[in-house]
Amino acid sequence: MKATIDRSGCIGCGLCPEICPEVFEMADDGLAEVIVDEIPAEAEDAAQEAAESCPVSVITVE
Repeated sequence: MKATIDRSGCIGCGLCPEICPEVFEMADDGLAEVIVDEIPAEAEDAAQEAAESCPVSVITVE
């Protein structure tokens, strides 16, 4: 599975790295970014939860 973020729509709320720090972090510009090429199997559920919890729906997990 892979995660992507449409950073142009990110509001920098910090929810995704709070839910799934194995996959997401806040970059120096204050927006979220994906930090892995492939989501680790043990983090797949949390990554999906982060995508579903994003208030601006800019995270895709597939």
